[in-house]
Amino acid sequence: MPVIKSAKKRMKQNNKARAKRFPVRNTMKTLFKNELELIKEGKLDEAVKFMPKVYSIIDTACKKNIIHPNNAARKKSRLARALNELQTNGSKAPKTEKAAAPKAAAPKAAAPEAVAPEVPEVKAE
Repeated sequence: MPVIKSAKKRMKQNNKARAKRFPVRNTMKTLFKNELELIKEGKLDEAVKFMPKVYSIIDTACKKNIIHPNNAARKKSRLARALNELQTNGSKAPKTEKAAAPKAAAPKAAAPEAVAPEVPEVKAE
């Protein structure tokens, strides 16, 4: 807990701001996840109808400085790309996440083994 008066005030301000941001952020995350689920399940009509709501809440979060404008653009782009893949592929579920491509392991040169130097014994007198 803060002791200094200005720190106490700052804590109050931070708590107020956090309480104001939380509902928008929480709603945005929930709607984003729900939209991705609809797309993943292949429910094209529902996903298309639900998309404006998701875009709206993302724009609201951006306008209220809850997320960065680039973050908002990235989220909207991912949703649009996933929806377009669903529309072009039909009922197949599109890939919404990047698949990690296995990297070919380059042969490593064998490192020479380190040899510890011999320590001379000390005689106790």
